[in-house]
Amino acid sequence: MDVSGILQVVSNSRLVFPNEEKQQSTVMGSRKAFQDLLEQSQQDPAAFWNHVASELTWYEPWKETITGELPDFRFFTEGISNPCVNLLDRHIEKGAGNRTALIWEGENGDTKFFTYQMLLAEVNRFANTLKSFGVKKGDCVAIFLPNLAEAVIAVLACFRIGAIYNTIFSGYSEKSLKDRLVSFEPKVIVTADATERRGKVIHLKEKVDRVIPDIPSAQVVIVVNRLGLDIQMEEGRDYWWEEVTKRASINCEPERIEANEPGIVFYTSGTTGKPKGVVHSGIAFVIQNYIYAKYHMDHRDDDVFWCTADIGWLTMHIWGIAGSLANGVTTIVYEGAIDYPTKDRAYQIIEKYRVKKVFTAPTALRMLKSIGEKPLQTYDLSCLDVVSLVGEPFDAETWQWTYEVLGKKKIYVNNTWGQTETAGSPIAGAAWLTPMKPGSAGVPFLGGVFDVVDEEGKPVKPNTLGNLVIKKPFPMLCRTLWKEPERYYASYYSQVKGCYYASDLALVDEDGYIWVVGRSDDAINVAGHRLSTMEMESAVLECPGISESAVTGVPDEIKGEVPVVFARLNEGAEGSDELKEMIHARINQQIGKIAAPKTIIFTDTLPKTVSGKIMRRLLKEIIVKGTVTGDVTGLEDPATVTQIKELVEERALKK
Repeated sequence: MDVSGILQVVSNSRLVFPNEEKQQSTVMGSRKAFQDLLEQSQQDPAAFWNHVASELTWYEPWKETITGELPDFRFFTEGISNPCVNLLDRHIEKGAGNRTALIWEGENGDTKFFTYQMLLAEVNRFANTLKSFGVKKGDCVAIFLPNLAEAVIAVLACFRIGAIYNTIFSGYSEKSLKDRLVSFEPKVIVTADATERRGKVIHLKEKVDRVIPDIPSAQVVIVVNRLGLDIQMEEGRDYWWEEVTKRASINCEPERIEANEPGIVFYTSGTTGKPKGVVHSGIAFVIQNYIYAKYHMDHRDDDVFWCTADIGWLTMHIWGIAGSLANGVTTIVYEGAIDYPTKDRAYQIIEKYRVKKVFTAPTALRMLKSIGEKPLQTYDLSCLDVVSLVGEPFDAETWQWTYEVLGKKKIYVNNTWGQTETAGSPIAGAAWLTPMKPGSAGVPFLGGVFDVVDEEGKPVKPNTLGNLVIKKPFPMLCRTLWKEPERYYASYYSQVKGCYYASDLALVDEDGYIWVVGRSDDAINVAGHRLSTMEMESAVLECPGISESAVTGVPDEIKGEVPVVFARLNEGAEGSDELKEMIHARINQQIGKIAAPKTIIFTDTLPKTVSGKIMRRLLKEIIVKGTVTGDVTGLEDPATVTQIKELVEERALKK
């Protein structure tokens, strides 16, 4: 692959060293102490994970810390524990029962507050409710809810009784919902009458009613009365959450669970193809995200933390539930879009609750950047200390804005890399300890051992683009695919023997920082040159007036493929011929004429999942086919597809 443009981005990036005083005040205490811990985790992982796990609560000790190797491995073999106990009971037993555990706020301003003791009581009520309907250890529970307090309670209740849970994005279509339920085969479905997003009512129970005839495993539907709608309730199958839980006891003995038993099935997001049900150990998920969140965010028990993700994506479970509650912090759950009803909604929440730590996506920060600096003058955001993110490559331009403008150079910006399959972020920095590098995903984190290899599986030299692989297992790495073990081996372990194949393109620079530039299938092959979308998008984002960029390749009779650039404009900016010329010039300067775009389309929207990933393959499908054949209800705003189609058609008419 031609990497000249990427190398220019890499060479222009410089290490930003954290404040020395802040380093000394971290939970670790010094950069050297963390570096020693990092080296131990990679060189003697058994000793490292043994120490981490021993910080949590166990009923019976494990016999072996690590057994097996990729792709078949186990951690803490025969150790008996419970995820919920380590997220709630452990803190209460230490006297923190009256500390605020969860703050919920709706898009319309409704709020609820739960202390750790209050949250445990509600979790126990719902755990007992599930048990009253015959749910036992190993049974499946599907959670089709938006970001409600009840969604978090349902997750924790499943952890408590050893049920295997799956959460499904509340904006999905009936087909996407049905596909996941048919595969998962839940005994109980938890949903709501409806929810609101961007002021629009989304009828959830109606969707469940239409698909449940095809889900013979589903015996019970429990419905949260979110909007007070008059909905159809089938006697003997449908029950209101409020009615069945109020009769349940606030005491529930936690189930004893072996450390490798499945606890979570999470389907990979996407708009085409059969979704993959990624299986995680619930206990391993909590153990690793406990230590990861502790150092990714520099968590301490007086933190107010906000993960902006939807509970339909694993990011919310990693950071907003497991990572935060395992560390005893206050976590915020927000129902709705963070730029509605006004673009500065995120600033309102940060100021209102004095949020100290935020976990979000690059696209959210680019949105905030696009509305300009004037809203920042309205709010006191001095409480901000750490901003972490995941989702897709994070351009250096927005990194600088986040650090200098949003954080006034007083925050730690922690870009990370992770997947549904890896659960947390095994490439990242430790807040206030690891030097930051704008644009990179960070360094291999605790227990993460990586390599970048060529098509034959051989390691490449530094500053050479290749395929990212994981060489050693860590506890929360996925164990299999739900009911598809052969697909598990074929998807992740058939490409490079003994390594997990991430299907991401990456390079390691001279400082050891990893740059993940996008999915392997996002690369564009122009006249035999493989070009990364990240390098072109980074060049576009350096042009004034542009907040986001997406590049995709379209067929060309001569060159095979040529790039098409979608540039999302800042508020008040205009897409002019001069700006197009500037984009052409910047791409030519940074990458070369080979990367010259066939077309530049200015837009005020881009198709993105709620987790913030720009769906480039949808853009390609619109250009090539003129339509989208897959399901688009997993998008943050499905209407963007129609808007993009109109822009593409208008552009074609002008030719």
